[in-house]
Amino acid sequence: MRQIAACVATLSILGLVAAAASADTALADVPETRTFEIIYRAIVEDLPESAGEVELWIPYPTGNEAQEVEILGVESPYPTRIERDPEFGNSILYLRTDEPVRGPVTVEVRARVRRSEKLRKDFNDARPVHGTLDPEVARWLEPDRLVPLNGRIRELAAEVTAGKESDVEKARAIYDYVVDSMSYDKSGTGWGRGDIYWACDMKRGNCTDFHALFTGLNRAVGIPAKFAIGLPVPEDRGEGQIGGYHCWAEFWLDGYGWVPVDTSEARKDASKREYFFGAHDENRVELSEGRDIVLAPEQSGEPLNFFVYPYAEVDGEPWEKVSQTFSYRDVPSPTGSGQPGS
Repeated sequence: MRQIAACVATLSILGLVAAAASADTALADVPETRTFEIIYRAIVEDLPESAGEVELWIPYPTGNEAQEVEILGVESPYPTRIERDPEFGNSILYLRTDEPVRGPVTVEVRARVRRSEKLRKDFNDARPVHGTLDPEVARWLEPDRLVPLNGRIRELAAEVTAGKESDVEKARAIYDYVVDSMSYDKSGTGWGRGDIYWACDMKRGNCTDFHALFTGLNRAVGIPAKFAIGLPVPEDRGEGQIGGYHCWAEFWLDGYGWVPVDTSEARKDASKREYFFGAHDENRVELSEGRDIVLAPEQSGEPLNFFVYPYAEVDGEPWEKVSQTFSYRDVPSPTGSGQPGS
């Protein structure tokens, strides 16, 4: 009887340990969330006295599976309206006037964002269906102007993925290649355009260069891969300025869906290398996706390489004297926890 009692006690303890481990795993799988307000300010400066028509296009944050967005207000000296670009469906705040003021034209967008960590880590259980790709997915196999899919890129992609059978193995090999071969280095000039040749030759740059290489190599082996861009919110909760943009990528797994990755953040912090293959953290807000963007209404200038900063034209010509500032402020979580950015 004592042995039976001891066995029962041991099993009970093991059960408690297993339950605790299961609870810890469940908690670990719960995405982190963060709620913050952002202020996006665009300034068109030094307009000539002869200026007749001024147009301004600003990325307009909207919700998706990883973020809820509430627009708190738009301040503008002229009427604005919301448009969507014809290819990617990005939302755009558009302003046009035939009577511009003789001074800076300033437009401010304020939004509250509840951003969720995007975790897609169970992709090893995916079962390919080998069906025809949906056109919205297949579009992400196409090249971009600075991410061509010529013989050189296909040869490199084949070399990087040699011996890999599944798409997830190929995507992981490309991810590791980008993280290992690239340096996050913004010295000098030439970086920041998302030019895959620059990334291949110079092996350095910022997030656009990292993800040009990642998306291009995936597409070259038949894996759809897309590009998104927005603002990085400092990890420390509080308030302050945001210095610039950040971009990231996703690749498509047949029978599973989109898998998030962030190669440049993985390079900057080696401890997060495994995390960023299958995750985007909550410290960001997406403003647009895609490249070579034709705006709405269509701009007179060339398609935009990517769309995160404001773009202006004066009398049908691109106007370079446009600046922007971004700021953020964490706010209490809507769950009522009382903690900022829970």
